Amino acid sequence: MPLTQISLDTIEKLDALIADSHDRPVFLFKHSDTCGISAHILEQLNDIDGDVNILVVQYDREVSNAVVERLGIRHASPQAFVLKDGKPIYHATHYGIDPDEIAKHLK
Repeated sequence: MPLTQISLDTIEKLDALIADSHDRPVFLFKHSDTCGISAHILEQLNDIDGDVNILVVQYDREVSNAVVERLGIRHASPQAFVLKDGKPIYHATHYGIDPDEIAKHLK
């Protein structure tokens, strides 16, 4: 199954995603529309099977701030998380984001 992009544009969607992580690992990507690194990483993520919940920081600042509050990890973009049981089991930023590691954590 190819990557499916889901817009994470409300606090309610973020809370639902965190709740879903208690049933299965979920992937969250904080993306910047104006960052070349972020665009490059997003392109690399296309090889992952499954869902990527994308938060575009320029448009969804309130949700981005809520990610910081709920996960306790300082903001960056691009920034990738795999959540399980409401907590990050994978976190990386910029060129440290590894699609292969994300895929492993999603299994």
